[in-house]
Amino acid sequence: MEDGQYAAARRDLVETLRSRHDVDERTLSAIGSVPRHEFVPEGDREQAYADRPLPIGHGQTISAPHMVAIMTDLLDVDAGDRVFEVGTGCGYHAAVVAEIVGPGNVYSVEYVPELATAARHRLRRLGYDVVVRAGDGRTAFGDEAPFDAAYLTCAAPGSVPDPVLDRVRPGGHVVAPVAPADGGGLLDGLRGVGDRSGQRLVRLTVRAGGIDREDHGGVRFVPMR
Repeated sequence: MEDGQYAAARRDLVETLRSRHDVDERTLSAIGSVPRHEFVPEGDREQAYADRPLPIGHGQTISAPHMVAIMTDLLDVDAGDRVFEVGTGCGYHAAVVAEIVGPGNVYSVEYVPELATAARHRLRRLGYDVVVRAGDGRTAFGDEAPFDAAYLTCAAPGSVPDPVLDRVRPGGHVVAPVAPADGGGLLDGLRGVGDRSGQRLVRLTVRAGGIDREDHGGVRFVPMR
């Protein structure tokens, strides 16, 4: 597929998301700006703008575009806000968020060192100023807190880890798939399959006196490691 065809496919994807999902135009603009084909293995590039997850190696996947759009929208962030991502993967979701909050404002941690290195180089090559580290989401970027928002691209067992919540300022949101405590989830970034995985997409709002929780439906993600 040539560059012009990728651009046309990306526009078609945005129109599909606009017709099927209630997401902000800023989010759709971000999806329309990020070359998703650059974030998937070469063998899958013809499917890059299909609204489905794709494998990226190491047992991980790039989330379906509609899920990236929904989660990005739920973060409710603006230009200049600082965002903490747990699970860099290939870097696509971080790039979409960076389109909204601007350069240097997305801090991402990836458990698999090889994925972290590849994502860091890929994002830099494409012009995205995202800080990527390899490590554990429960301990990463404590020196950069507080953040205005955070999100997980992997399913937390039982609940979002307290160290992630503690990195977000009062009034900020944390968006994450949450799995039953005994696990669940095989394929990253699908909506409407909660009956099979038991996972729920939640948005938590950090308050001085506790956490407010909203449920946004069944999803299916790879488990947090």
